[in-house]
Amino acid sequence: MAFLEEYKAHILEREKLGVPPLPLSAKQTVEVVELIKSNSTDELLDLLTNRVSPGVDDAAYVKAAFLNDIASEKISVNAISPARAVEMMGMMLGGYNVKPQVDALTSKNSEVVEAAKEALKHTLLVYDAFNDVEELYKTGNSAAVEVMNSWANAEWFSSKPALAEKITVTVFKVPGETNTDDLSPASEAFTRSDIPLHANSMLAAKMQNPLETIKKLKEQGHTVAYVGDVVGTGSSRKSGVNSVQWHMGEDIAGVPNKRTGGIVLGSIIAPIFFATCEDSGALPLELDVSQMETGDVVDIFPYKGEAHKDGKCIATFKLNPNTITDEVRAGGRIPLIIGRGLTQRARGVLGLGATDIFLTPEQPADNAKGYTLAQKMVGKACGMAGVRPGMYVEPTTSTVGSQDTTGPMTRDEIVELAALGFSADLVMQSFCHTAAYPKPSDIEMHHTLPEFISKRSGVALRPGDGVIHSWLNRMVLPDTVGTGADSHTRFPIGISFPGGSGIVAFAGVTGSMPLTMPESVLVRFKGELQPGITLRDLVNAIPHQAIKEGYLTVEKKGKKNIFAGRILEIEGMPNMKCEQAFELSDASAERSAAACTVLLNEEPVIEYLKSNVTLLESMIEAGYKDSRTIARRVEKMKEWLVNPTLMKPDANAEYAAIIEIDLNTITEPILACPNDPDDVATLSEVLASSRPTKIDEVFVGSCMTNIGHYRALGEVLRGEGVVPTKLWVCPPTKMDEKQLTEDGYYTVFGEAGARTEIPGCSLCMGNQARVSDGAVVFSTSTRNFDNRLGKDTQVYLGSAELAAVCSMLGRIPTKEEYLEKTNKIVGKEDEIYKYLNFNLIKNYKL
Repeated sequence: MAFLEEYKAHILEREKLGVPPLPLSAKQTVEVVELIKSNSTDELLDLLTNRVSPGVDDAAYVKAAFLNDIASEKISVNAISPARAVEMMGMMLGGYNVKPQVDALTSKNSEVVEAAKEALKHTLLVYDAFNDVEELYKTGNSAAVEVMNSWANAEWFSSKPALAEKITVTVFKVPGETNTDDLSPASEAFTRSDIPLHANSMLAAKMQNPLETIKKLKEQGHTVAYVGDVVGTGSSRKSGVNSVQWHMGEDIAGVPNKRTGGIVLGSIIAPIFFATCEDSGALPLELDVSQMETGDVVDIFPYKGEAHKDGKCIATFKLNPNTITDEVRAGGRIPLIIGRGLTQRARGVLGLGATDIFLTPEQPADNAKGYTLAQKMVGKACGMAGVRPGMYVEPTTSTVGSQDTTGPMTRDEIVELAALGFSADLVMQSFCHTAAYPKPSDIEMHHTLPEFISKRSGVALRPGDGVIHSWLNRMVLPDTVGTGADSHTRFPIGISFPGGSGIVAFAGVTGSMPLTMPESVLVRFKGELQPGITLRDLVNAIPHQAIKEGYLTVEKKGKKNIFAGRILEIEGMPNMKCEQAFELSDASAERSAAACTVLLNEEPVIEYLKSNVTLLESMIEAGYKDSRTIARRVEKMKEWLVNPTLMKPDANAEYAAIIEIDLNTITEPILACPNDPDDVATLSEVLASSRPTKIDEVFVGSCMTNIGHYRALGEVLRGEGVVPTKLWVCPPTKMDEKQLTEDGYYTVFGEAGARTEIPGCSLCMGNQARVSDGAVVFSTSTRNFDNRLGKDTQVYLGSAELAAVCSMLGRIPTKEEYLEKTNKIVGKEDEIYKYLNFNLIKNYKL
């Protein structure tokens, strides 16, 4: 009984943290099984039934094997009948339990057969086992006939309760903007896969006693709804949704430490957060929440599209997408897609036509207009000429990326999907967010996650290799579609629709993803780039111009954002290098855009892919796995290079808005000001305002940088001695670090007193090193939400060139000072902004 003593101690430890015990490990499950065999108790049965993770978890293997032995009557256990063993396997979603259930259809024990039928009728993750059921069906096995008919009639769906006509909720309102750092703090990223524990940190830095408030609101007896003016901007959306669902959702039978359901109401809900709510079985609704306050009791009428308080309608809305009620009923968009596919497959076996039990996605009428670049790319991935805005499609996802703070969640989602392999052409896992300052849980992940990914034919990077995007971009094929569990998974070529870890797991496992095609906003640059102006200034020029034209407001209440949920399509600089194009596409995340395309000529893409072929071939030589996947991607790159053609938008394509930016009018740097990436201003505007101008710390790093930025930093710093600020320098990849070292720039950084970091994300995410509390910071990182880089910090975002000047002066410079200090770069641009073309490096090795 030593196991029970240890487990009870574990329960007490977790109770002190306010969370349930962890799911059983494989070793613990073995011990539970042995105890049940000898002296079963209700406690032990509950552990086996409800505390073992489903799918293809190692513990699930032990559980399924034990229950199968009982079901097939190889062993006898007093507390579990053969039929009950099958029922218990039916709660395991899929994976190791499926074959035993199929085998049980042919049992001589009629009770076992009945239990197997009922279990399989509600099991969606059957994969190739469908063929086994089909074979039994063809032989006339009556149980298999019943299961096949059940699948065809979608009883797995119709047996679930439909979304109610009226839902009464108690409001928990977080005024202003909730970003996903509020819901899932980066500083607690190492706990994200432990959903209950991570959920303890929800809103901890934003408000007083949020969890106690939610607990008291629950006492009213209604569902508590999460309400905010702007909800879900930023990254880490799946862990944010997990936290909301843990406090406001419902338990899932047989699935420990995870919940579904929940209601999220927002005047604006960030598109990826909205989609992640859909995937997870929550009900997200966009409506005016200005008349809702914490403690209010509100009646939601989802089909009427109304919200009532005190008997009066206070807001109206439209269900979006129109199939969302089906998604909630099915337990989420992902199980709905899988289940619909199972039903369709079964109906094919039975020779039946399409069913009308599911809502059909509303499809827009063809307006006969041309297609944008994004619409053509998605169309190609769907086998179509193009895809209209509002059309529901499931494009092939050729490239899928996973990073390490969400990787354990993605792993868990893959396990729950009962998947032992990837169907996507390339799935890549990075370790850029945890390499520099790994916690014990990170170290364990570094040792276990690579094998998990590579065993399924994925590509696993290594700690210290660098930032996910800097690597994944080099694996992308032109004009293809991808996704990634990081909002900055935006490609310089092709198009990416980032998502939460659930959709990333689904895309990796199935090779496709659900998508309701967004509208596009076109940003067109014209004119010539002016002296001293960088690509990062053009990043900030986009919101700067949008504010001028009334398309964007900084104020959160009643916020306008033309980019939110739409695709940002950029053109006007077709000869940019791909590394430069990524600066523009990367920052579309800060615009809350769903995706981004950059219109390029063939020449820079040819240059990029030739370099990338060499890099990927060197990965194979260096022993990276899965080598077959890498080799397959190399061959596809080479095939494209034989006939290098790129899609172009049609001249008569239609956009939600067209914003033109004249490069001739941008004559000074543009910064994002504390603490909002939308709050942009020129140097002169910053200095004329009441914003802080003294700079305490400077960070040059993140996926927004490339090797040219570090050369520029070094040239501005050269010969200037130790800077008065704390200067952080972190190149995005080990390849950049190596080349900068060989070029002598690390000596320059050392002479400036810089703190150099291992290649990766460093300060950008804020889960590793942190700047000093209350510091004013100039950063080249992606976003500057409150407390992201450090507690109570004020953070500017801008170029590496401006960062260099700020580090030297210890303050925001004038335009004249900036141009004077960066004059060292003039005349050296070709050497400074020279990118890593691995194919031009003799005998290149990684």
